[in-house]
Amino acid sequence: MKLYIGNKNYSSWSLRAWLLIEKYKLNYNEVKLDLGSKSFYESVDKISPTLKVPTLKDGDSVIWESLAICEYINEAYLSGKAWPSAMDLRAQARALSSEMHSGFSALRSAMPMNIRARRQIVRTDEINRDIRRIEQIFSEQHSRFGAQGGWLFGAWSIADAMFAPVVLRFQTYGIKLNEEANAYIEHALQCPVLQLWCSQALNEQEVVACNEVGTPI
Repeated sequence: MKLYIGNKNYSSWSLRAWLLIEKYKLNYNEVKLDLGSKSFYESVDKISPTLKVPTLKDGDSVIWESLAICEYINEAYLSGKAWPSAMDLRAQARALSSEMHSGFSALRSAMPMNIRARRQIVRTDEINRDIRRIEQIFSEQHSRFGAQGGWLFGAWSIADAMFAPVVLRFQTYGIKLNEEANAYIEHALQCPVLQLWCSQALNEQEVVACNEVGTPI
């Protein structure tokens, strides 16, 4: 497999697919493209119909969207174990993943992933609404499954991959949640695979100006 990703400091969608592959120690080649550069568009034009990353190439198969990549890897290489085994929990995990995939636009627009930074922003009602919903998700899931492994559904799953960039955003922009939601965030930040991504992000030199928002804390 080849996984094409963007800069690790900024590319939240790339992180999701990368986490799943790395978490299960699958055999793949990582190809990093510099977001926003001329070479990025020249390179991605050859691999992705949407001109976006991540894109996975596995033999003749090309998958160009994060959740679809996770689903493909889960079926092709993991025998389904990246979702909860119980049918009702699996449906709930998919629902939360889809909610993250299609929602929280105010938060994602105003608070781009920027691992190297520590910033603050002016929060609108729409941003606060998104934050409250994520706080609700994290706290409810931690109440239900925190003692069973600490992840959203006890064992780590695709749902945790989907919310990992939000965890990093909350760290960047100093967002404090309630005790149970913060407990999930702290647990997620201790993940060795996520820490590996972050350490590699800190070593990058590229700057994507449109993602450098807010004022330093």
